[in-house]
Amino acid sequence: MTLLAAFLDLRGQPALVAGGGAVALRRTRTLLDAGLTVTVVAPQLDPAFTALPVRLVERRCEPGDLHGARVVVVATSDPAVNDQLCGAAQAAGALVNHAGDASRGSLRFPALSARAGVQVAVNTGRELPMLAQALGERVAALLPDEATLDAWTRQREAALEAAPDRREAALSVLRQEIRQTVGAAL
Repeated sequence: MTLLAAFLDLRGQPALVAGGGAVALRRTRTLLDAGLTVTVVAPQLDPAFTALPVRLVERRCEPGDLHGARVVVVATSDPAVNDQLCGAAQAAGALVNHAGDASRGSLRFPALSARAGVQVAVNTGRELPMLAQALGERVAALLPDEATLDAWTRQREAALEAAPDRREAALSVLRQEIRQTVGAAL
């Protein structure tokens, strides 16, 4: 299966997490980091949820709870409930992450490496999160720091402002420097 690799700006959009355990907590933190407004619905909640800026509803999640959510994570301990909620959320047009069976949802959370605004997401296309995590860790070691990124940005801006006969040469020098720094083939 081929997945669409994309970075989405969903800041301020409503998200619903069904489930109150460790997986739901991890997904909730991911959604909050991306700026979504999160509601968590579960009969039992990990105590760590109380420290998060989320709306907590302590009861079993129902299909009606999905109304208006742009992103839904189903991560309950009941596979039948996960399947029911996943189907209802997809029918409502939401992006859905099925924590128990990724192939049933429309949204997967990749291993993410980030530094100084650069983000690299890794998905194996299989049920091998350990491989994605290992690749993400390897990539993280290659990401440049803020000062280096700032210097490259200034260098690119100067190259783009250069006379046309010097522009391509200046961009080529920058391209080679970046590739050498991250260990890419020249």
